[in-house]
Amino acid sequence: MKGNEFNKCKKLIKAYFSKNEQKSFTRGKSKIPLAVPPYDANEVIESLESLMSMKTTAGKKVETFEKKFSKYVGTKYGTMVNSGSSANLLALSILAHPALKNKISPGDEIITPAVTWATTVYPILNINATPRFVDVKLNDYTIDPVEIENAINKKTKAILIVHLLGNPCDMNKITKIAKKYNLWLIEDSCEAHGARYNDKHVGTFGDLATFSFFASHHITTMEGGMVTTKHRELNELATSMRTFGWSRELKNKKKIENKFKNIDNRFLFVNTGFNFRPTEIQGAFGIHQIDKLEKLVKIRIRNAEYWNKELKKFSEYLILPKETKHRNSYLFYPITVIKNKFFTKKELVDVLEKNGIETRPVMAGNMINQPVSKYIKYKKTGNLKNSNYIQKNSFLIGNHHKINEKQKKFIVDVITNHISKSINN
Repeated sequence: MKGNEFNKCKKLIKAYFSKNEQKSFTRGKSKIPLAVPPYDANEVIESLESLMSMKTTAGKKVETFEKKFSKYVGTKYGTMVNSGSSANLLALSILAHPALKNKISPGDEIITPAVTWATTVYPILNINATPRFVDVKLNDYTIDPVEIENAINKKTKAILIVHLLGNPCDMNKITKIAKKYNLWLIEDSCEAHGARYNDKHVGTFGDLATFSFFASHHITTMEGGMVTTKHRELNELATSMRTFGWSRELKNKKKIENKFKNIDNRFLFVNTGFNFRPTEIQGAFGIHQIDKLEKLVKIRIRNAEYWNKELKKFSEYLILPKETKHRNSYLFYPITVIKNKFFTKKELVDVLEKNGIETRPVMAGNMINQPVSKYIKYKKTGNLKNSNYIQKNSFLIGNHHKINEKQKKFIVDVITNHISKSINN
């Protein structure tokens, strides 16, 4: 495609997005979706340029995004992969590498919250370690540091925390625990882009951190993820293991190649590994998405602050997101129904869905209650009371850049009307 033809194509793409930007909203009839991918014409055009250059797999665009994302988070290294799930598997596999002095070995335990997403847990099993589930706090859905320390034993090798829904975990206490017991600390930050603890971005406290760029997250590359670290050795392993265990992307590849001159350096394998490479299209998306992240996070925060203000009158019946000095980036807006004699979670969810307001559970709920638990080896500490409560009584509504003032008010009105009617009947 020649330059003029491509310019025409770009104009058409921009016109399409402009035309479909604004859609009317009718209370009770229009759908308020759980999530809307936050991309526009710029990402599509950048992707087309990538396709037309015939550069498909991890190249300059991916590298540019890695640098921009690492700079934003405030960590030294970033390795992009094809999904957030792959990021978690890569991070755990790195810590199980034979080259590490304190590597995670088969049978070692990794402490993790019971309320999470499945792909936080599966990588622990993939490296033949044992997840030890502990409870979360009811007011913010994050792992309870007290329960972490209660769960530590001679088999414990790592702590895998989750900044669930953009809620930062209590990093002061957790980092102290990890240091005290000489444990690896991994931050699953897949849902927490832009979240901060003590004005420091999550994903910078642990040895490794992971992020997801799924379509429903703060920013998206459609599918995609990132492993970040401040440690050079861990980054070298991430770089190599992302791509089959090749040497070709390593900083010290020449030194390695000189040791093995009898092997063609184009196919020199120095580690075990995976094919977790992202595409250049994903990198193209990321380049523009990262520039929008702060704006998108601020919109989510404003939305949540509005709902907190308008719904606090129902504090006797609802547990709303806890506002702290830290920065919650609010992937969704969670609501927990306090058990009462007037209405249930199901009844409230049903009336929201009936009015076109999409809802979903809080991730997988208590993972131990999932049918898959019968196929996995795990341990637990404590009764996981809060995790069970969240599974039974909590839900999420959408919180994204496309929710406007009318929609926000409508959500409040639906909840208010239902609770008020239930109490007065």
